[in-house]
Amino acid sequence: MNHSAVPAQAGPGVDVEELRTELFSSGECDLTVLIPAYNEAESLPELIERVSSECRSLDLRFEILVIDDGSTDGTAQLLRELRQSHPSLICVQFLRNYGKSAALAAGFERARGSVIITMDADLQDDPAEIGNLLAALAGGLDLVSGWKQDRKDPFIKTSTSKVFNRVTGHFTGIRLHDFNCGLKAYRREVAKSLRVYGELHRYLPVLSHVMGFRVGEIPVRHHARQHGVTKFGRARFLNGVFDLMTVLFLTRQQTSPLHFFGRVGLVFGGLGAVISLYFLGVWLTGHGLRLRPLMLLGISFLLVAIQFISLGLLAELLVAARGQTQVYRVRAED
Repeated sequence: MNHSAVPAQAGPGVDVEELRTELFSSGECDLTVLIPAYNEAESLPELIERVSSECRSLDLRFEILVIDDGSTDGTAQLLRELRQSHPSLICVQFLRNYGKSAALAAGFERARGSVIITMDADLQDDPAEIGNLLAALAGGLDLVSGWKQDRKDPFIKTSTSKVFNRVTGHFTGIRLHDFNCGLKAYRREVAKSLRVYGELHRYLPVLSHVMGFRVGEIPVRHHARQHGVTKFGRARFLNGVFDLMTVLFLTRQQTSPLHFFGRVGLVFGGLGAVISLYFLGVWLTGHGLRLRPLMLLGISFLLVAIQFISLGLLAELLVAARGQTQVYRVRAED
């Protein structure tokens, strides 16, 4: 079934009391702004000041959680200095560079806010969008993704991103214009439900959608990079293809792997059977048989079919041994 993301439009004004009623619990922290950072020391002072100013203007109880992903440009020392003037700042320093997914996973685990907003550390995401993201959540969404309509990035990055978004939307059934936008807002229960590893941060809206959460997007402002260099590389596009295959398998066949491997096995088995039946007919009609490439291909298809079905059965045994069951998430109970 084809599903589209729920559209969301945030108004120019933000009703703080409505946000407090709709989004924030009585806990000690309303909002966590989660910022993965890798060699962005030049951008962080301005970013943290702007985030703090925006959150104070919304009268929020907030924390700014920066995950230093193994930076080598003095980011750790800079963050320690910034904490003296920003008591809401919390810093986590990785021993080495693990990647954005690892940084988000660590941040989601430590976040205390009722709402978690993620943004990149390069000043291309605009902290002034925080209120709009919160308003979209208050409108009934569980995850709001930014859509960089007027993107200030090099042509190669924007063009590959468009291809990525179209392919991802086609195969997953959720229509977003910008899956990989770093500016997103999550209700706490969404962030705590996500298992982020490898490079699955690109597919967090897909994973959330499959779990039953309401996902939408709003247009957001995007700025040109002011400092440093982009971390975008050619390998990211190839990795994205493999990660898409992982997401499709995890979201559709995780509880019944034999359904996936069995279907592939049946395709190869069917082709192999047709070829083998052809040569059986040749033999039954009295014609002599000799080894031909087509005969070898038919036998190979049958062997591949047996392997795929065997993999499916082994995967089913692993799922049963782990006692994995479907999680049924409840939105409300009266």
